[in-house]
Amino acid sequence: MKIGVCYYPEHWPEEDWAIDASKMVALGINVVRIGEFAWSRIEPTDGVIELDWLRRAIDTLDNAGLEIVLGTPTATPPKWLVDKHPDILAVDASGTTRGFGSRRHYCFSSLTYRQECHRIVSILAQEFGQHPAIIGWQTDNEYGCHDTIFSYSTAARNGFQRWCAEQYTSIEVLNSRWGNVFWSMEYRSFSEIELPTATVTEPNPAHQLAFWRYSSDQVRAFNQVQTALLRQHSPDRLLIHNYMGNFPHFDHHAVAKDLDVAAWDNYPLGFLDRDGSNTDELQKWFRTGHPDSSALHHDLYRGVGSGRWWVMEQQPGPVNWAPHNPSPLNGMVRLWGWEAFAHGAEVVAYFRWRQAPFAQEQTHTGLCLPNGEPDTGAAEVQALARELQNINPAQSRAQTIAIVFDYCGNAMQDIG
Repeated sequence: MKIGVCYYPEHWPEEDWAIDASKMVALGINVVRIGEFAWSRIEPTDGVIELDWLRRAIDTLDNAGLEIVLGTPTATPPKWLVDKHPDILAVDASGTTRGFGSRRHYCFSSLTYRQECHRIVSILAQEFGQHPAIIGWQTDNEYGCHDTIFSYSTAARNGFQRWCAEQYTSIEVLNSRWGNVFWSMEYRSFSEIELPTATVTEPNPAHQLAFWRYSSDQVRAFNQVQTALLRQHSPDRLLIHNYMGNFPHFDHHAVAKDLDVAAWDNYPLGFLDRDGSNTDELQKWFRTGHPDSSALHHDLYRGVGSGRWWVMEQQPGPVNWAPHNPSPLNGMVRLWGWEAFAHGAEVVAYFRWRQAPFAQEQTHTGLCLPNGEPDTGAAEVQALARELQNINPAQSRAQTIAIVFDYCGNAMQDIG
């Protein structure tokens, strides 16, 4: 059982790195995740690769005795890449192309973007794959966050047509299985198939489910581009993805077949409005989070990871992105950590080390303030770290009950 933290050396002066690393160790932190949003610093312009700063950051953390999970930066394609290949951008259901200026703006179906990801991940894997401090890799970041699984781009339409041709032996079979005789929805060829959007009333549910399955398959195919490279150039390191709970728009189990560890990002207060709570429950659990939500997802990702799972991002205090962003009750940061370990987590990593002084998450708490001084959650994490030193490994045992959750089945229920 180890405690981790998410760190962004590119956000801070280099002279702060060793100080931060020393403070992490003093707090009881063992594992640090870095790099998952740093593409513009790794490759500031097309073909100009700058890795010296990243190597110095890795070496600084290594010299402090910290283990590192290096993230692939593919959740944030930089501006020069978007300008060079605008076809990599996702398109929403209304037909609007998603713009540059935040994150997760790419389309999973874009073969151009997969090639670019292959290139940048190959560079990182060959450069750092054998570094002794690197214990694992995180692929991308939070697949599906911000409603980003489904894209209605030209690449997605063409890919969906090819997928349908592979899934069904003929257009007649597809018409029969989808029930397209209803409302004269029959197609004459696979090239006629459009994406299930912009219809006058609801699209055919069979069409919607097929598009869900296609989109889920694209997530796994996208992830496989990276895992294959990392297996080749960085053997014996853990391959991890940090899923988001309550974002069931693709099959998390299928993606995990190519991973060693399933991680998830746990924000009990941030997720409260997504947990189906009514007004009374929202008030009751306002500063603790719903007691069933974290427990359910811990067990879910233990299953997704075939027994191996982490919390890659654990809420350390108030977040900034939910409808309401209260401070946790005193003791909750420590309790959430203990809860995860009690469910079998190997690592609980807190997001983030230092609160960002700028941009979209500047009011999102970290373990430390922007000036590097500890925030209120730091003391609870330090207490948790001390307590873990006195805990013997738990004995697992077989249970007589199980929870069954199927992502495709959930999609069928949502489609109705």
